[in-house]
Amino acid sequence: MVDKGYVNPDLVWSPHELHARRNDPQLRIIDVRSTPSLASEGWIPRAIHFDLFGISLSNTAPEPLEAFMWMIEHLFEARGVNLDTPVVFYEGGTGMRAARGFWFLEYFGHSDVHVLDGGFDAWKAASLPISREMQALRGTTFRPQRRPAIHWSADEVHAHLRDADLAVIDTRTDDEYFGKSVRAARGGTIPGAIHLEWVNNLGQDGAFKTGAELRAMYEACGITPDKTCVSF
Repeated sequence: MVDKGYVNPDLVWSPHELHARRNDPQLRIIDVRSTPSLASEGWIPRAIHFDLFGISLSNTAPEPLEAFMWMIEHLFEARGVNLDTPVVFYEGGTGMRAARGFWFLEYFGHSDVHVLDGGFDAWKAASLPISREMQALRGTTFRPQRRPAIHWSADEVHAHLRDADLAVIDTRTDDEYFGKSVRAARGGTIPGAIHLEWVNNLGQDGAFKTGAELRAMYEACGITPDKTCVSF
């Protein structure tokens, strides 16, 4: 295991850690890149594909959210994922797609889910094997133990905006934060949000920065362990 000084280092696997575990028959390696990337570059042996960015929800009210999560749950189920299967997500580098898959399974109560540090780019840079034979899907039964406390709706965020111990973190681009790029009903950001684009979590090699670097960056923005954090 590569020691970057994280409180929970097992959440992030290096390419060599994944390679060492590749023959575990229970392990599900999930490639969340877009289909054209797979066709041109290949993938990690034994990986299965799930383009999570092809599925989204813009309404987090209880009824549509429940229907959306039910759909996501069964898409994972079709890929052989349940609470007993270790799962690792990867994309081209370290990015939002893998983080999205990680968050979904955290929400569903999964306790053995990981992200490949540096993604497929790091795998290639380590000269590890690449495949062009995708694994067939193997379905299972997925009975999640949902953790609704880790998700807040827009109404819940609004109700807590004045809480002194709340840190709302806007991880979008500068243009989105300043309202120059409008991808919602209105431009701008949530009042009081701290802007820290997600790419700032990464080093020049596209992998996560060390724990010390991340801690210093977040503390400089007033984001400390005693705060309740909501990111978007």
